[in-house]
Amino acid sequence: MPKPRELKPGRSARDLFGADMRRLRAREKWSLAEMADRLPYSKSHLARIEGAEILAPPELAPLLDTLFSTDEHFVGLFRLARREAHPGKYRPYMELEAEAVKIEQYAAQAVPGLLQTEEYARALLECDREATEERIEELVAARMSRQELLRLDPPPHSWTILDEAVLRRTIGGCAVMQEQLAALLPLVDSPTTTIQVLPFSHGAHALLGGSLTLLTLPEGEVAAYEEGIDMGHLYEDLSEVQKRQRAYDALRGYAPSPRRAAALISSALEDCKSCEPPPT
Repeated sequence: MPKPRELKPGRSARDLFGADMRRLRAREKWSLAEMADRLPYSKSHLARIEGAEILAPPELAPLLDTLFSTDEHFVGLFRLARREAHPGKYRPYMELEAEAVKIEQYAAQAVPGLLQTEEYARALLECDREATEERIEELVAARMSRQELLRLDPPPHSWTILDEAVLRRTIGGCAVMQEQLAALLPLVDSPTTTIQVLPFSHGAHALLGGSLTLLTLPEGEVAAYEEGIDMGHLYEDLSEVQKRQRAYDALRGYAPSPRRAAALISSALEDCKSCEPPPT
């Protein structure tokens, strides 16, 4: 039997997650197979998580806390490990996003991460030809775990403005895009989420071609984050944030109502269905 990978809990939250998983399993005198019998994951999958070879899926942490009666120990470790999975340049933004009480976004090219389905996110991340399959799966898991924010009690209010191009660009193929568009519809006008769509007919505007996120923190401070193809910039200076807030507020005024957004999303969904090959 191969020797388990030596873990160094001080190296990373992922290592600590695996080390504590192994320690508590040993406390219960369970083999990996016996632990797998108690969880909806295979022995090999759990072995890779325990060995810190891969990031745990977000659903596993609360299951481990229940299994080992560890309150929210693994949930907290997973949050730290998830932040580590993102490149360091994004971590200051991730920390602010986790605290935000309101998240306002404009996206010109793709559905924002907080609203992405798993397959849509995977299709986007696979565009990086230098990323390994394992790295892509880590980033998918990290991106999906960010969506826990929208399930908090209470959650931050999410207000998103999408360019119509986001709805019309088929990411990942017809089936993936249909799933993504269908997932947006319940979020268009819910108690905690709002989506507007800026139609092609609007023409030029100050945020054309980029993306912008405004994060309102519990004490009322606002941070702005702009992202390009391979870079992002976090603004906390009041004058810089206010300039971007004005541009966003203007865009919100230009965009039709959420009811119109639902119609545009539904239209794109119907058009996407027509791209499927006929049954044989």
